[in-house]
Amino acid sequence: MLSVTGLTKKFGGFTAVNDVSFKVQPGEILGLIGPNGSGKSTTFNCVAGMYVPTAGRIEFEGAEIGGLPANRVCHKGIGRTYQIPRPFRNLTLLENVALSAYFGQDGRVAREACWRQAEAALAMVGLPTDPHTTTDGLGAAALKKLELARALATQPRLLLADESLNGLDHGEMDQAADMLQRIRREMNITIVWVEHIMGVLMRVVDRVVVLDHGEVIFDGAPKAAQVDRRVVEVYLGTDAQG
Repeated sequence: MLSVTGLTKKFGGFTAVNDVSFKVQPGEILGLIGPNGSGKSTTFNCVAGMYVPTAGRIEFEGAEIGGLPANRVCHKGIGRTYQIPRPFRNLTLLENVALSAYFGQDGRVAREACWRQAEAALAMVGLPTDPHTTTDGLGAAALKKLELARALATQPRLLLADESLNGLDHGEMDQAADMLQRIRREMNITIVWVEHIMGVLMRVVDRVVVLDHGEVIFDGAPKAAQVDRRVVEVYLGTDAQG
């Protein structure tokens, strides 16, 4: 479904990502992991259209998307969440998500359908679907759920989930991980999950790609990653137990 080949991204004289290649198969949950500064967020943002790659190719369902702006990447069928949710505070939950449904699909669906898709997305993440609930008083977990609902409302075939567990307690982390599995199962959405909290992620993903200093050092099964010498040295042996 997604093919990243030789991806390189430079910021002036600094190379954040160097010759990164990996593939994502339909129906898979892929974990993209690595220590701080490893290049995972830069890779993620290149795929999502936030950054223009310096070199390499990014193909989605056989078509080149590298260098497309974020809105066009979304219209191709790739939804994404952000680490820091920024909802429209003057709108209700339903209005927030309905806007994503409308503009995330480039206005190709009727407004009435957008309301139905917004209700379905809110129900999927466990938030109220009534038209009056506002964002007032939402905690970290609820804001993460709203961010996810907004991404789901764009009707993606591929979801890029960016650190969905950040700021959550252990119970909320487990709920969020279960939710991603349910989204894959019930909505038939392929997922790339960038995360730094390893204990939860390793129970959910089918495969992991590990980055270090902007390069891929491992691509394979989670259990194999946990015993790979280089992965243990650069990542699992430090903060992975949190």
